[in-house]
Amino acid sequence: MNLLLNTKNKILTLLLTLSLSSCGIYNFTGGNQGLAKTFQVNYFQNYATQSPGSTFEPGMDRDFTLALQDRILNQSSLDLVNTNNADLLYEGEITEYRISPMTATAQQSAAQNRLTVRVKCRFYNKTKEDADFEQNFSFFYDFGADQQLASVKSEAHEVIFERITQDIFNASLADW
Repeated sequence: MNLLLNTKNKILTLLLTLSLSSCGIYNFTGGNQGLAKTFQVNYFQNYATQSPGSTFEPGMDRDFTLALQDRILNQSSLDLVNTNNADLLYEGEITEYRISPMTATAQQSAAQNRLTVRVKCRFYNKTKEDADFEQNFSFFYDFGADQQLASVKSEAHEVIFERITQDIFNASLADW
């Protein structure tokens, strides 16, 4: 009985080792960072007012930059550095912050509003240059027309940042 149990454990260990090593350098959070060890996220400037119909939201640039740093720290084993020689570099701008009516009532007034945020991100990978990209990412949050943005802003930003930072993470590190 012990011999059979011991053999099963050896086979299970071998299969687990082979399955993990076949994917190269991989961690259990879903990111493939390759040979990279460090990353840097430059401050995402807020240029939303340069887009017609967009407004400026104070502090959003700081909040988004921190959200992206947190996403990468939490879903990879990369170290955050600010020395301009990181293996991976993220930079970009917030290019849109727009509130627009989405659905109308029978009285032709808005029943629902949508907050849309768009971010342009540039990603540079010193360890794998063909992985570099410049891409726009956006997401939205719908809220009732009877609500003021100020009352839902915190939740809206959290939902939007979560989706956009996950999309950026996937585009840059989910290369499998």
